[in-house]
Amino acid sequence: MWAPRFWIYIATQALIFAIFAMSLDFLLGYAGLPSFGHAAFYGVGAYACALLALRQVDGLIPLLVVGAAAGALIAAPIGALSLRTTGIYFLMLTLAFGQMLWGLAVNWTSLTRGTDGLIGIPRPTLAGLDALNISLYERGPFFFLCLVVAILTFLLLEMLVRSPFGKTLEGIRDNERRMRALGYPSFRYRLAAFVIAGSIAGIAGSLAAMSNGYATPDLLYWTVSGLALVAVVVGGARSLIGPVLGAFAVLFGQLGLSTYVPRWELILGTLFIAFVLFVPRGLVGLVRRA
Repeated sequence: MWAPRFWIYIATQALIFAIFAMSLDFLLGYAGLPSFGHAAFYGVGAYACALLALRQVDGLIPLLVVGAAAGALIAAPIGALSLRTTGIYFLMLTLAFGQMLWGLAVNWTSLTRGTDGLIGIPRPTLAGLDALNISLYERGPFFFLCLVVAILTFLLLEMLVRSPFGKTLEGIRDNERRMRALGYPSFRYRLAAFVIAGSIAGIAGSLAAMSNGYATPDLLYWTVSGLALVAVVVGGARSLIGPVLGAFAVLFGQLGLSTYVPRWELILGTLFIAFVLFVPRGLVGLVRRA
């Protein structure tokens, strides 16, 4: 029904979204911080990459580094302010900051070109690929690039959650008062986790800008954060492979439903509610039980 090139494109988008979802799971599942403004870092990373690429910087590594740095730089002050609250207040504050940045992207037309966004973003280059006659403008090589970045992201986060830093973060998530009594600076640990998650979201945003060839304010909108949260819940929080499974399930499910069902959002929302109520550990929990 659809050409193989189309499926490669969709799989690439799913990998990029999986990187974004893993960063949110690190924040939600391991640090216990339910952010609803996580798309802000994703969108900022995309815009940072786009602005640099449109100024003739075409190296892959510099573009990814700039995306990560932009995500981290925005996450640091937002985290420092938001982490002074907890629970629903933290959730709403991150949402407010995210929507502020979305509004900035819409209205700062001299930099972002408003709702039209930055278009015509060229694909990056990577030293050594030209000699092998491989171009990242082709969908196949770019898919494998995103696959490598996704694997490296998974390994990095897995190393972090298994490290003393990760274990301390989980302890703060489970009982912050006790960890503070033991002398652990919970604010610093959570802020570090917030910045790390923001930088990884920025990398995902950079890849999205490269893949699509544009960066628009839609990337910062709260619905993008909501879709990532759906991926984390469907796949299974507190398990880094869960958001990967959830990202593929949500994107391919969204594609299938939107193709054949007029009110596909209603069905997707119903499925999300069903997972929350009946499969709280997500797809990973189902696999482990089987």
